[in-house]
Amino acid sequence: MIVPVVLAVVAAALANRIRIQRGVVREYASRFGVDGDGIVMGAEAFRFSGTNGCGVLLLHGSGDTPRSLRYLATRLNEAGFTASAPLLPGHGRTPEAFARANADDYVRAAREELASLKATHTRIAIVGLSMGGAVAAQIAAGSSDVRALALLAPYLVPPPTIRRVAATSAWWGLLAPYLKGRGEASVFDPVASGESRAYGTFSPRALDALVETSARGMSALPRLDMPVLVVNSERDNRIPRECAEQALRAFRATPEVHWVSGCGHVITIDYCKEAVAKFVVQFLERNTS
Repeated sequence: MIVPVVLAVVAAALANRIRIQRGVVREYASRFGVDGDGIVMGAEAFRFSGTNGCGVLLLHGSGDTPRSLRYLATRLNEAGFTASAPLLPGHGRTPEAFARANADDYVRAAREELASLKATHTRIAIVGLSMGGAVAAQIAAGSSDVRALALLAPYLVPPPTIRRVAATSAWWGLLAPYLKGRGEASVFDPVASGESRAYGTFSPRALDALVETSARGMSALPRLDMPVLVVNSERDNRIPRECAEQALRAFRATPEVHWVSGCGHVITIDYCKEAVAKFVVQFLERNTS
C-alpha cells in the first residue's frame, strides 16, 4: 500500500510543478508582445551613438532588461557619451530561458559588448545596475583600459536568507520551479513598475547564477584600480544596508559613494532616477576626459 501512495504523491507533485511552470511562462508572455527574435517588446538591447569619443557599457540586473537603463542612457547620450546596453543571456525572452543562463554566460556577453565598444571608441567606462554591477566589476578588473566604473545598487553581498535559499535550491526546486521575486517592492513608482519587463520570478538555476555572479563580483573589488562610483538606496528591499556596507569595505581604494532616498532597488527608473543620472553623468565627465 505504501508504494502506490508514494508514487501517487510524487506524480501529483510533479504535475503541480509542471502546472506552475507553464503558468509562469504563460503569464509573462501574456503581458507583452514578442518580436521576431523571440525577445519581449521593450526588452531589447540598444545603443545610442555619442559625440565625445567615450563609450559606456551599461549592464542590467538579474531577471531585468536594458529597459531599466534607458533613462540613464538617454541622459548620458545627451552629455555626449555613447551608451550601449546589451540584453544579457536568458533575459527578456521567457522564464525558461532565464533558467538556462549561468554566471559565465553573463560575463561572456558583457565582454563581447565591451570589445565592440572598444573597437570604435578611444575611451571606455562601465555602468552596472544590481547584478550588472557584479558583472561590471569582473570585467573592469580584467580590463586595463576601462577609465571609470559606476556601480548602482550593486548586488555583491546577498542577504543571508538568499544565500540559504540558493544553497537548498536543489531540494525545493524539485517541487517549486519558480519563486516570486518580490519585484513589486523594488520600484516605488507605480508607473515605472508597470512598464518594467522584469520576469518577477526566479528559478533555482537563475538564483544560483545570481549568487555566483555576486560572489565573483565581490572578489573582483580589491583588484579595481580605476575611479569607482557607488550609488545605493536607503530603502533597498534586496540589499540591506549592512550588506551594501560590507561590499564598500572590500574596495582597495575608497570609491565615491552616494546614498539616495525615496526609492527601492531599481534606482535607475524609480523616483530617484534623476539624482542617480546626475551622479553618474558628472562622475564620468570628471573621470573619462
